[in-house]
Amino acid sequence: MIRNPERFKQLLTEVRHVVRTEFMPLEASIDQDDQIPEPVVQRMRELGLFGHSIPEAYGGAGLTSEELSLVNIEVSQAATTFRARFGGNTGIASESLVVDGTEEQKQRYLPRLASGAVTGCFALTEPDAGSDATALKTEAVRDGDDYVISGRKCFITNAPIADLFTVFARTDMNAKGAAGITAFLIERGTPGLSTPPAYRKMGQHGSPVGEVLLDRCRVPASAILGGQTGTGFRTAMKALNKQRINLAGLCIGPAIRLVDEMVERASTRKQFGQPVAEFQMVQQMIAESNVDVHAARALLLETARKRDDGQDVTLEASMCKLFASEMCGRVADRAVQIFGGGGYIADNVAERFYRDVRLFRLYEGTSQIHLVNIARRTIALAQAHKAQP
Repeated sequence: MIRNPERFKQLLTEVRHVVRTEFMPLEASIDQDDQIPEPVVQRMRELGLFGHSIPEAYGGAGLTSEELSLVNIEVSQAATTFRARFGGNTGIASESLVVDGTEEQKQRYLPRLASGAVTGCFALTEPDAGSDATALKTEAVRDGDDYVISGRKCFITNAPIADLFTVFARTDMNAKGAAGITAFLIERGTPGLSTPPAYRKMGQHGSPVGEVLLDRCRVPASAILGGQTGTGFRTAMKALNKQRINLAGLCIGPAIRLVDEMVERASTRKQFGQPVAEFQMVQQMIAESNVDVHAARALLLETARKRDDGQDVTLEASMCKLFASEMCGRVADRAVQIFGGGGYIADNVAERFYRDVRLFRLYEGTSQIHLVNIARRTIALAQAHKAQP
């Protein structure tokens, strides 16, 4: 749903201009330095990038799913690290608050997340609780009016620089699976919470990812997101459902960029006295990549519009994430192939994106987990229809 086409067109134009003129020229240096300069982050704040999906009542832009999808496609045509810097605030790190936070919690945190004054992170994954998130072992024990939390989170985007942590812990150790999991809002500086140095990673340099360590971290009961214990996993799934739609857009942007780069490279690189773009097998890779992009974009926008219409898109969101992330990997592989030997040498756009987009098939649910979920939901829906009179 596009609420105000003219105003939204202006927003997209502004984002497109900034991405091409301010972000793209910095890609190589950020990849090498593994850090986004603070003036660039401040520029993101000034542009309102941290608050795109946060409701207007709390200082954000309140973009619809369709609007946010189109913005994500534009933003992610620059190196993925740029969107990762503000993406938590306007995505998974704020969505739990938006959907289930108390009014007091929303008033306290959402305006600061929207402005970028505070960086948020979503601390769910653990060493033995990745694809099976219900297996988490982080424990929160009631002690008077407080909870004492101990555990270890891993692979958490923005953990080394975050100011606000949405931490998922088990408040009932006797409960099985999702039952007994509670979400807590914990601020940096709380005794017992620490974040080791960021991991060294294959790609997405400039986007710090690391662990969150909780050693008898004491927080008041008011830190429980939504004020109710045992509902944390449900909250996490709500946030992930939207984030999977967001991530599909973030896979489509790099693929669009790589198709453009393939065409440029194939048009200027010569073999046997002619541009390689004239070779049919090169044309096939370009054509297949462009078809992939358009198919993913159509699926994404259809799903986003359904979500804006209030429909349950759990199945479609999983399809979007699976198809778009796998599509992006295929396109990145073809880009390296068209670049030839140069595509395997460091410091070119094909090599950099090839490393960066590999992560998309792992987080927010691996491709294999999504295949299982899609199959199960497809079978369940078929059985439900068959059971109807």
